[in-house]
Amino acid sequence: MTIKPAAALLFDIDGTLADTDPLHLEAFNRTFAPYGEHFDKARFALELQGLANEAIARRFVPHLSPEAGMEVMRGKEAVFRDLARSDIYAVPGLMDLLDRADAMGLPMAAVTNAPRANADLILDSLGIRHRFKALVIGEELAHGKPHPLPYLEGLRLLGAQPEHSIAFEDSRTGIASATAAGLSTVGIRTSLDHDALIAAGASTSAASYADPALLDFILGRVAAVAA
Repeated sequence: MTIKPAAALLFDIDGTLADTDPLHLEAFNRTFAPYGEHFDKARFALELQGLANEAIARRFVPHLSPEAGMEVMRGKEAVFRDLARSDIYAVPGLMDLLDRADAMGLPMAAVTNAPRANADLILDSLGIRHRFKALVIGEELAHGKPHPLPYLEGLRLLGAQPEHSIAFEDSRTGIASATAAGLSTVGIRTSLDHDALIAAGASTSAASYADPALLDFILGRVAAVAA
C-alpha cells in the first residue's frame, strides 16, 4: 500500500484517545461548586468540553483576576489528575488503529487544549507516547482550539498537508479547530452523538476505532494505492 505524500493522522487526547470526559466532569463540579456552578453531561458538552482553561476561567469566574482565575483552573486540573491516575482507559480499537498507522508509515501527532501535565499523564498511562511524532499543547501557543493554530502547528511539525490528513476529535471546539485548519475530521462519539458531531463540522463519526467503516474512511483519505 502506498500512502499519499504528506498524509498524517492527528488526534485530540481527552475523549478521543481516552474517554476522560467523566473524570473532567467530576473535577469541574468539585472545583466550581463553591462558585455556585453544577454541570451535567449535556451542559459539560456544550459549555466546557474542549475549551481552553483561560476561556473557561473568563466565563465562570469573571470576578477574579486573570491569574486568580487560572489558579482555580490549575486546581481543577490537579483534581482531574488525581482522579485519572488509576482510571485511564483507551477508546476501544485505538491500539489496533495505531498499529495499522505505524505499519503504513503514517506519522501521527497529538493535539490538545489540555495542560502538558494532563497530556503527559494520559499518554504515559496508555503507553502510547512513542507513537506520536509531535505533541501540540494549545495553551503553549498564541491561540488554542477552536482557533486552527494547534492543528496547523501539528501539520507543520509532521510535514503533513491537510488535504491528505485526518483529525480525530470528540468536541465541538476541537472539530472547529481541525476543520478550520482544512482537515477532514472524524468525530468520536464518547460524549456527543452522531448528529451533534456532524452539525459541528465532522466529516463522519464513529463509536470507537473498531468501527469497520472507519478504516475504509481513513484509507480513502490517505492511501494512494490500496493493494
